[in-house]
Amino acid sequence: MTAFLPPNLLALFAPRDPIPYASPLDQLVWEKKPWNYSGVSQYLHLFEDPNETPEPTRAETKSERRERKRQEAKERGRVIIEKRKGEWDPHTNPDATGDPFKTLFVSRINFDTSESKLRREFEQYGPIRKIRMIYETGTGKPRGYSFIEYEHERDMHAAYKYADGKKIDGKRVLVDVERGRTVKGWIPRKIGGGMGATRRGAPSENVKISGRDDHRERERDRGDRDRGDRDRGDRDRDRGERDHHRGGRRDSYRRSGRDEIRESRRRSRSRDRDRRERKRRSRSRDRRRRRSRSHDRKRHRHDRDNGHSRREERDESPGRRDSPPRIKREKIEMEEGEVPPD
Repeated sequence: MTAFLPPNLLALFAPRDPIPYASPLDQLVWEKKPWNYSGVSQYLHLFEDPNETPEPTRAETKSERRERKRQEAKERGRVIIEKRKGEWDPHTNPDATGDPFKTLFVSRINFDTSESKLRREFEQYGPIRKIRMIYETGTGKPRGYSFIEYEHERDMHAAYKYADGKKIDGKRVLVDVERGRTVKGWIPRKIGGGMGATRRGAPSENVKISGRDDHRERERDRGDRDRGDRDRGDRDRDRGERDHHRGGRRDSYRRSGRDEIRESRRRSRSRDRDRRERKRRSRSRDRRRRRSRSHDRKRHRHDRDNGHSRREERDESPGRRDSPPRIKREKIEMEEGEVPPD
């Protein structure tokens, strides 16, 4: 086949020139003489004195550098907090004004909640004199807490007792008294004080449920005491009586996750029971309807058979078909001495 190829393609199949032989430049490995090894004594004068050797330096790792910066930032924050503590005076705080014993502190407010919505939610406990929403000085954004001053002190106590944990615009608020001017030695959270356990540290240590600590402890103790000497029915009855005594207001205590799961299971079982009861009633109703129809058909068949039999007996009686029709005999009046006809 290659005989029919053109010269330019035949050149591709032509062999290359042979590799020329070149003599080795050095002796082979096994032909070389072994190297004469000697000690390092002749080089010892070039080494430094061990007594003059500096201590080895250790470089800082990434985790150590991160921890060092964290500690430095914590120390700077501590210095700033100590400085603010010395300058803190609750009576010169422009955010809290009015009568401190009639003022309510509301925090964890939704940023979209307006002052009118807050007034509608807290006005059910009594007339409100003033509401002060706190905003950022530079940007004007809400900071999530406010101060509500009531006309009467008893209304403030009612809101403090029942409004804690109230859900407003999808977020549960924390309600407390104004402690800056009423509690001696109290300092806000921004300078190292405050209350609550939402910023302890790890997510497992922080409290995610809104409400005061004493409020949650009372609810927990009450639940333990109820579980010891009462069943769930008694607790529900007492809860209903308590809600009725409070004027129909909804209990602000949040049920635990276990109670919610039990309630959902109870509702599911109730729905299943209702579904089974409806099916059973439907089957029973269909069974009665089929039984009634069958009974009617049997009765109709029985009546029809009895009618045929009676008709046949009447038609097959002797002398029935061949006997002449009966003629009613009329009473003939006869005179005295006359013979009756045959």
